[in-house]
Amino acid sequence: MDRTRPDPWIPSLPYRELMISVWYPALAPGRGHDLAPYMERGAAQAFDAQSPHRIPAGTVDWTGTRTHASREAPADPRGGRRPVVLYSPGAGDPRSWGTVLVEELASQGFVVVTVDHTYESPGVQFPDGSVRTNEVLFEEFARAQREGTVPALLEKTLRVRVADARFVVDQLGALPHGMSDVLDLRRVGMAGQSGGGFTAAQSMYEDRRIHVGIDLDGTLEFNQEPNGTNLSPVARHGLDRPFLLMGREGSDHAGTEPSWAAFWSHSTGWRRDLTLRGSRHQTYTDLAAVMPQTGLGQDVVEEAIGTIEPARAVATVRACVTSFFDRWLRGRDDHLLDGPSPRLPDVSFVQ
Repeated sequence: MDRTRPDPWIPSLPYRELMISVWYPALAPGRGHDLAPYMERGAAQAFDAQSPHRIPAGTVDWTGTRTHASREAPADPRGGRRPVVLYSPGAGDPRSWGTVLVEELASQGFVVVTVDHTYESPGVQFPDGSVRTNEVLFEEFARAQREGTVPALLEKTLRVRVADARFVVDQLGALPHGMSDVLDLRRVGMAGQSGGGFTAAQSMYEDRRIHVGIDLDGTLEFNQEPNGTNLSPVARHGLDRPFLLMGREGSDHAGTEPSWAAFWSHSTGWRRDLTLRGSRHQTYTDLAAVMPQTGLGQDVVEEAIGTIEPARAVATVRACVTSFFDRWLRGRDDHLLDGPSPRLPDVSFVQ
């Protein structure tokens, strides 16, 4: 609960409330530690009702789907203090939409904090059982389209997201259940897909406590169709710390995406610009794992996640993201991101 600001989407609320999940290396849980659900029931119902990413409502049992993690399992202290990665989802997606990637990072020794941006996520369920949905943002967007103010709304959305991220960083030292005792707050990174990648870049620009970041196919400007006319501060000025761009084939890379080109030319820190061949925008989310299991037609599947074999896509994104954070938060460089190699057969190094 951030008492320093009223909720920007519901001005009558005197403070901003967020939900996060913390993923971490844990000791083997004892009895009574069931695998955690992919989503809480109320949030799952709200998500399903929107037929997310063309998956008809009722097709997937989002609540019944289980993760590979146990609730409140004791943190493994044997690794000492661990680097922290914040994860921000794409616009209109829940924090769980990056679970395939987040679980991999936790299994590799990172503590990952996933953030729901309240009233933007389809459904955020709080501990009292209440669910906050995103109707207010739909209303704001419809108004912005009528009035021709979509860029201003997108800029406000980013400001809210960055403030959310910075507040979460503020609170890392006060996490319950002894979690703060295993965090190394000198080693903090951030990643996200789409709007979450934009959030990671801009949050780094505004907050030097976030040392490194990754943008998975997210524009860095305030337009629905990027054309370079409404560049964000991070695109106009760049970053002086390590940052990884990963885009979809034929679109998002520094040669074709104006905001990425501006960011690239103004940045002085280590950076890479990678394209996952055969990918689409949602290949960088859990849809790559979920969509092939829905029974939908191959044309629908390829429109959503591309032509790359889904298991290869998941493995490649996991490998690149882990390699990046290993290199810059733990000093373990496997040289995977040095340049093209047989180890990354589905990746093009654009720059």
